[in-house]
Amino acid sequence: MKMVPSAMAEFDGLSDHFILRMYEFLRHEVRADTTMGTRLVGPAAKQRADRLLQEIDRRGLFCKPIDWPNLAESPKLPREGD
Repeated sequence: MKMVPSAMAEFDGLSDHFILRMYEFLRHEVRADTTMGTRLVGPAAKQRADRLLQEIDRRGLFCKPIDWPNLAESPKLPREGD
C-alpha cells in the first residue's frame, strides 16, 4: 500500500512565498499548454496543484484557482499549413 504524505507534512518547512510560487509555476505551465495547444501538464500536475491549493487555504493565503482544461480531451494540434 502506497503511503501519501499529508499536505501539511509534504510542505513542512517551505515558506508561504515558495508554496505560492510553486502554484503559480503550474498555472503558467497550464496557460502555456493551452496557448500552444499541447498537453505537457497532465493529471499528476493537477493532483500536485490541488495539494498546493489545499496548503495555501490551510495557511490562510489567497490564490485564484487554476483554470484547468478538460484533461480527458486530446489537445488540438496545429495542422500543416495553418
